[in-house]
Amino acid sequence: MGRAPAPTPWHNWARTAHATPRSVAHPRDLGELVAAVQSAGRAGLRVRAVGGGHSFTPAAVTDGVQLRLDALDTLERVAPRPDGTAHVTVGAGIRLHALNAALAAHGLAMRNLGDIDKQSIAGAISTGTHGTGARLGGLATQVVGARVVLADGSVVETSPTRRPELFELARLGLGCVGVLAAVTLEVVPAFRLEAREEPWPLERVVERLDGPDGLVESNDHFEFYWFPHTRRALTKRNNRVPDDDVRPLHPVRSWIDDELLSNAVFAVTNRIATLVPPATPGINAVSARALAPRSYTAPSAEVFVSPRRVRFREMEYAVPRESVVDVLREVDAWIRSSGERLPFPVEVRFAAQDDLWLSTAHGRPTAYVAVHQNVHLPYARYFRAVEAIAAQVGGRPHWGKLHWRDSAALEGVYPRFADARRVRAQADPGGTFTNPYLDRVLGPVPGGARAPRAA
Repeated sequence: MGRAPAPTPWHNWARTAHATPRSVAHPRDLGELVAAVQSAGRAGLRVRAVGGGHSFTPAAVTDGVQLRLDALDTLERVAPRPDGTAHVTVGAGIRLHALNAALAAHGLAMRNLGDIDKQSIAGAISTGTHGTGARLGGLATQVVGARVVLADGSVVETSPTRRPELFELARLGLGCVGVLAAVTLEVVPAFRLEAREEPWPLERVVERLDGPDGLVESNDHFEFYWFPHTRRALTKRNNRVPDDDVRPLHPVRSWIDDELLSNAVFAVTNRIATLVPPATPGINAVSARALAPRSYTAPSAEVFVSPRRVRFREMEYAVPRESVVDVLREVDAWIRSSGERLPFPVEVRFAAQDDLWLSTAHGRPTAYVAVHQNVHLPYARYFRAVEAIAAQVGGRPHWGKLHWRDSAALEGVYPRFADARRVRAQADPGGTFTNPYLDRVLGPVPGGARAPRAA
C-alpha cells in the first residue's frame, strides 16, 4: 500500500480548511483500507477520508491519518430492477463526473444532481449535497446501501433493512461512524432535459414561485440566481423531454456563455469589484442585463452540471419552503443597509422533504438560499447576517458549507439529532473518526479524546 513518507500540507478547494496529517494513506482496495484504519487505531490516531476537497468546512481535516480513496473508484455491479431502475454499486472514491460517464455507458443516470461534479460520491452524500426539484431529494436519498469500515476494521454492509440505524449515518453523517468503502445507488434510465434559461425581474420570479402552476411545482427542476444590488434574476427551468428531442446548444454559444461570460469575464468583473468595491452595483447591473435567454436539450448530467472556475466561499441555508420569500426580502434589506458590495449572485433552489436523520430537508419541503463571496473578499459579516436571518425560521446550514452553528443550536432543528448522536457514539465510542468540526456540529463523542502516540 502506498504511504506518503512526508505528507505535504493539505487544503480544500476554497482555501478555508487546512491540515497537516501525521500520514496519508492511498488504499488501493478494501483490504488496504481496512489495514489503514486498523493501523491508525493501534497508533491512537484519528482518521478522516478526503474526496475532492469541495467542502468549504473543515470536515475532512485531521491531525492523524488522512485517507485518499481515489483508487476506490470501480463500478462494481449493475443490478436492473423490474421497474426500470437499477441498483448500482460503486467505490466510494469515484468522482461524480466519472460516475455520470459510467452510468451513461449503461444507459442510466442519477435522478438529480448538483451543479458541480468534482466531488467524490462519498463526500457528496456525506455532506448532504443536493440539486433542485420540488419532488426530488438530495443525493443521499438515492443511496440504498453502503459498505462501511468501522473503527476496529470490521466491514459492514448496511441498508434500510441491514443495520438501518447505522445506514442512516453512513449515507449522510459526515463520515462520523466509519469510512465509506462503497455505496449502492438507485439510478434511473438515462433521460434528456430541456434547459430554459431566462433573465426575469426579481419581483416576477417571487410572485410566480408558488401554486400548482408556479415555477417550483410546474417544473421538474427550477432554480434562480438573484444579483444583489439589482432587481434582476436568472431563472433556470429544466424539464424532461423525449429522447428524440435533440436540440443541442451551438458550440460557439456554449463557449461564449459557459466559458467566456460565466468564467473568464466573471473572473475579470470580480477582480474589478475587489479592487473598486463601489463599482460592484454597476457591474452587477450590467452582468444581469447582459444575460441572454437560451434553450437547448442535452443528457441530464450535461444540463445539471456547470463549470465553476472562479474561486469563491459559500454558505447555504435550508429554510422551510414557505419562508423563502421573507428570507430573501430580509437579506435584500440587510444588503441595502449594510454597505457591503457583493459581486456574486444569490442562488435559490428547492427540494422535497425526506426522512433522513441529518438531511437539511428532513420533514419539510425545503428552499435553499446560498450566498457566495469571491475568495479575495471578506465574507464573514455578510454570511453571519444571512445566517441570523435564516436561523429565525429554523434554518439548517449545509453540512459542507461555511456556517457558525454548533450542536446546541442544531439539535433544536433536527428531530432525530439525539438518535444521530447515540448511533455515532455506539459506532465510534473512541472517537477515531472525529475532528474539531464534527465535535462542534454533532457534539463530542463521550470518551473520544485521542492523542497521537509517540512515533
